[in-house]
Amino acid sequence: MKKVLVVVDMQKDFVDGALGSKEAIAIVPSVVKKIKEFDGEIFVTYDTHFENYMDTSEGKKLPVRHCIKGTDGWELNDEVKQALNAKKFTPVEKKTFGSVDLPVLIKEAIGDDDFTVELIGLCTDICVVSNALIIKAGFPEAPISVDAACCAGVTPEKHEAALETMRSCQIDVR
Repeated sequence: MKKVLVVVDMQKDFVDGALGSKEAIAIVPSVVKKIKEFDGEIFVTYDTHFENYMDTSEGKKLPVRHCIKGTDGWELNDEVKQALNAKKFTPVEKKTFGSVDLPVLIKEAIGDDDFTVELIGLCTDICVVSNALIIKAGFPEAPISVDAACCAGVTPEKHEAALETMRSCQIDVR
């Protein structure tokens, strides 16, 4: 069985930048370890916004400039980037919380083989849960899981709520 790892938005702005948190900083070593030990297909999502961010629907509801393409905050956390440099991975730029392209890219990489998908990254309650549900919708029979120790939410309470939502949708939480 093939394995897929989806590393969600481990960008500087989410770790220790504009929207960073102590919880996000705390998961970096676990994320790095997971990447280094993983043997399979890796997809890395990038929350991607542009100079007009504040004029977008998201910008009006979350008026914090972040992950503007071409800025330092859009780049991956340095430790995560270093771990990924030793691996082959597929970058996936997304302009919103979840990527509808991700299931298509997974299918292209895996073909007709059986596979599992594990998600890690930030933020559990926004982009991780969005991508997990999109992947589950695309592959209802595939085992989908989230490593809770490699995720952080906007708050610890929202992290836990998102994990419970994923459990309710038959996504395994480890």
